[in-house]
Amino acid sequence: MTQPVVLIVDDEPDLIELVSLTLSRMNLASEGAKDLASARARLNARRYDLCLTDMRLPDGDGLSLVEWMQQNHPELPVAVITAHGNVESAVRALKFGAFDFVSKPLDLGVLRKLVGSAIKLGDMTATGVIPGRTAAAALSTSASRLVGQSHAMRHLRELVTRVARSQAPVHITGESGTGKELVARLIHDSGSRAEAPFVPVNCGAIPSELMESELFGHKRGSFTGAIADKRGLIQSAEGGTLFLDEIADLPLHMQVKLLRVIQEKAVRPVGEQRESAVDVRVLSATHKDLAQLVAQGRFREDLYYRVNVIDVRVPALREHAEDIPELADALLQRLAKQIGAPATRIGTEARDALRRYSFPGNVRELENILERAIALSGSGMISLEDLQLRPGAHVAPLTSTAVEATFTGPPSTQTHHSDIAARTEVLPTHTALGDQLENIEREAIVRALEQTRYNKTAAAKLLGMSFRALRYRVKKLGIE
Repeated sequence: MTQPVVLIVDDEPDLIELVSLTLSRMNLASEGAKDLASARARLNARRYDLCLTDMRLPDGDGLSLVEWMQQNHPELPVAVITAHGNVESAVRALKFGAFDFVSKPLDLGVLRKLVGSAIKLGDMTATGVIPGRTAAAALSTSASRLVGQSHAMRHLRELVTRVARSQAPVHITGESGTGKELVARLIHDSGSRAEAPFVPVNCGAIPSELMESELFGHKRGSFTGAIADKRGLIQSAEGGTLFLDEIADLPLHMQVKLLRVIQEKAVRPVGEQRESAVDVRVLSATHKDLAQLVAQGRFREDLYYRVNVIDVRVPALREHAEDIPELADALLQRLAKQIGAPATRIGTEARDALRRYSFPGNVRELENILERAIALSGSGMISLEDLQLRPGAHVAPLTSTAVEATFTGPPSTQTHHSDIAARTEVLPTHTALGDQLENIEREAIVRALEQTRYNKTAAAKLLGMSFRALRYRVKKLGIE
């Protein structure tokens, strides 16, 4: 196997020597270049596995070299060496396409991690395989791929592939239910950190008073109740990816601390006197407009520019409606495996209705609709009535008759189901339709169970569904 070679571009011989010594201990070869001209000549003359460049060079700056490499050697990772505290230059370099950055004075531990990730990325580019990935991990990645052949989805997949090659922070935007976490996971799985942890954090779900301890960890005795040292979520993502979902909900005092993590690549647990180096890639997401929140003073402008180095927008489902049939089929296969039921198909009329529906809740709503339809369909073929689409979204409104039709069964049960459907008309108008339908399902299942003395096999037959589908709905609806 050929020994990897790193090109070091710097006009300080001492720094080149220090980096070369560090690389040699990693079994890597290195060459030096003192300016832009000699760096370009070397890059054109032979193949390298990584380029490390200083920002200040005698005949220009590192940014111009990064830009030139994106045009002439886009497959080669390039990292920049910046002056201490000059994060603005580092952010600019990342926007230009740099793989990562390291600050002076060099922390050799940080440098080794950066180089290791970059070399691994080069191996992935050359072979198309992530070293060390198990068959299970590869299968998981394949199963979670972004489905669809529309222009919007092809563009999104291409963008994910490109940003996975970088270590730059990525901010993922899109409406609720579009699959922002799926995109974040795909970026992680497609990059050099795939073997390390992916740690998702919902910033809106952690109480404000516990957030610092949860994210940064704490030392024993640092506050009442801290009976042992605790590792924070950021450190749990060491070597991997930290995904901050709904970052717009992060309190201002925590925004300051997160900014330091990104800039200094270090964390300080509550009660600890010293910072500890941490190697994580930060991905974030929100359905809110961060720029607007910055203008309102509710989100720090400096943090906004740090997390938004690369912006990835996930399109709403209505923007690529042509993908709905393929996406629905993929979701049905997955849902059928989850409940252990045979694969369910979608009827022609139901498929046409899905195409016309605007999906205010996006992919999450489509999944919920299909999950409910599997339970309501007893024939293995989902009908229009089984979908129970929300009224007023490019489809005809539901009626009590349509609701009643989903519970067809033996004649002895028809009266009970008609009564249940009729009662939906007197529910408060502000009750969500999904809640109404769940109430209908719950009451119908309870009646069937009572009528069969809680024999689930008989109840399933009475309701016109499989035993496994009934068992799944009982668990889903919390029926004891």
